[in-house]
Amino acid sequence: MLLSWIIVFSILGSVGAIAGAALLLVFPDGTRKSLLPCLLSYATGTLLGAAFLGMIPNALAHAPALDISATVLMGIIIFFVLEKIVIWRHCHDSECEVHSAAGPLILIGDAFHNFVDGFVIAAAFLTSIPLGIAASLAVIAHEIPQEVGDFAILLDNGYSRKQALLLNLLSSTSTLPGAIIAYYYLGSAQEAVPYILAISAASFIYIAVADLVPGLHRQVSLASTVRQLILLLLGIGTILIFQLTKG
Repeated sequence: MLLSWIIVFSILGSVGAIAGAALLLVFPDGTRKSLLPCLLSYATGTLLGAAFLGMIPNALAHAPALDISATVLMGIIIFFVLEKIVIWRHCHDSECEVHSAAGPLILIGDAFHNFVDGFVIAAAFLTSIPLGIAASLAVIAHEIPQEVGDFAILLDNGYSRKQALLLNLLSSTSTLPGAIIAYYYLGSAQEAVPYILAISAASFIYIAVADLVPGLHRQVSLASTVRQLILLLLGIGTILIFQLTKG
């Protein structure tokens, strides 16, 4: 039964993000540019909520606090290094320097990223079903704007719309094998689950703070700031609801 939950939400985490990105791409450029900051604000809230309200507390319940804190810190440093060498990138700006990378490198990076997302989802479900659902929601929320950015990059590199969509869909399929491998590995090594959760929390914190928040700061008007704050809190509140269902 637990494996079924993991498989279903791994598929939703990958295909759902692609579908959401494809839906956004249907809108005119002006509408899409208005919607993306809203989605980024909500995604930032879900990522921070999943990390601080779900993953870290659950990890602390099964491992020493110092060990978990050190793992989170180490994870943030690791993701910083990975992003620096363009293995893992989450840039959403079409003018970003990272976008000079070739299309195949982007797809390879996304496949690796999605594989790790599968690990995140499986580790969360092995802890509790509500945490698994919350983690999956956070994955979908931050993947949609990234997939929109990737789609734009591939088009800029000469791919057709159909090719870009199919290649993004192909790279997203690595989520499922990542989740299944994690289910069988972590299922027989439960002592590793808290540390996987800590690494997962580090990835969510890094993505939110290092990549998404700077993009939100590009809009400085009072109206946009209020809107961003409301959507960010809504994202956190969504995760909190899932966490409260455990009680």
